Amino acid sequence: MTTNSQFILHSTNPIASDVSVVCGMSVYINDRLEWVKQAVESVLNQTIPPDLFMIVIDGKVSDDISIYLKHAEKTHANLALVHGIKNQGLSTCMNHIIDFTLPLKPKYFFRMDADDICVLHRFEKQINLLEKHRDVDVLGSALWEVDEQGNKAGIRRLPLSHSKLLLAFSRRCPINHPTVAIRYSVFERGHRYLSTMRNTQDYFLWIALANDGCKFANVKEPLLHFRRINGFYKRRGRGKSANEFKARLLAMELLSQKSVKNYCYALFVLALRMMPSKIIKLAYKADRFLLNLKKHN
Repeated sequence: MTTNSQFILHSTNPIASDVSVVCGMSVYINDRLEWVKQAVESVLNQTIPPDLFMIVIDGKVSDDISIYLKHAEKTHANLALVHGIKNQGLSTCMNHIIDFTLPLKPKYFFRMDADDICVLHRFEKQINLLEKHRDVDVLGSALWEVDEQGNKAGIRRLPLSHSKLLLAFSRRCPINHPTVAIRYSVFERGHRYLSTMRNTQDYFLWIALANDGCKFANVKEPLLHFRRINGFYKRRGRGKSANEFKARLLAMELLSQKSVKNYCYALFVLALRMMPSKIIKLAYKADRFLLNLKKHN
């Protein structure tokens, strides 16, 4: 079944007509089989699993990952694969899942990355909180940072309340992207990831949502193991650093947060990103330490 000219749906089982919870993930050529397995199984084994777990194979992937995903799709009725004709990036893949599932009228869209691991009650926790707090549109959580072997390296916490999160937008991306659950009502209002962005797409989306009056919150409990792989401190190249700088400027503009202090902070971080990885690593650890010292609410 062809959904558009760039994506082909492969689903052994019919897509359920009654879908409340959707989880979206993409896989690409550089992903590792072991980590993909852990990511997929952590979603499928949730205490409340998604009604539809849609994985986009973003262009060519290794044969072992392809074989594993095809087998998983055949053995799990709630898993569907989408084959991308070519690599198009996370934004386009997630937008495709959103557009494909919108007619099913789901309630919640969960993000997942192919090298992370969900805590087994993540979906249950976030669904229950969203059911209880109907004013929250985007719900993230703290996360465990883990190394390549899965050893915990520390917790990354962010502000919990909407008011604190809103103030943070001009300084940092205040939501851990792979931890989010988003109400589909957000997408019904026309919001999507910027398809032109190959990185920081989440930051720009959150700013657009905040500007549109959407409400944010974070769960204090870490609900995801985030893989901090070798080269993590080098991945923020000039392009990503420039996009983060643009996002901070946009947040200041749209959210009325212009100040000399915020402009200086944005310039400082931009300069820091251009420094050697050892300095970036120290700065990141210091930032995480200061974040965890703060009394979040």
